[in-house]
Amino acid sequence: MDRKELAVSLHEKGFNCAQAVACAFCNVMGYDPATVFKLSEAFGRGMGTYGTCGAVSGMAMVIGMKNSDGELDAPATKESSYELMHQATEMFLEKNKSIVCSELRGMETGCVLRECNGCIEDAAAILDELLLGIK
Repeated sequence: MDRKELAVSLHEKGFNCAQAVACAFCNVMGYDPATVFKLSEAFGRGMGTYGTCGAVSGMAMVIGMKNSDGELDAPATKESSYELMHQATEMFLEKNKSIVCSELRGMETGCVLRECNGCIEDAAAILDELLLGIK
């Protein structure tokens, strides 16, 4: 099972979109699933407000946790994390035309741009490509 499939299976198990994406990358980030599950809980359903897509928020968590140097006194990785997230967001937008949960789900227009499982698959594929060079 690849990470896209794993992330979708986690979502189908009851994880929210952010949890599904982030937990699918626990082995890459070096964090245990229970901690990542807890940290990402409030990012689902567009941070509970149908705002920024949970799969996109999950991408941000994975990028930060994988890329950060963790240096509290002299952090040196913020700019590279921002750049990776910018690239990830652009790639997600190219595929889905929005990063807003309510727009993706077509809540106001009735036109669904992408279902949650599709957003989760896209986020996992983007992270595989950007962080691991897997296409």
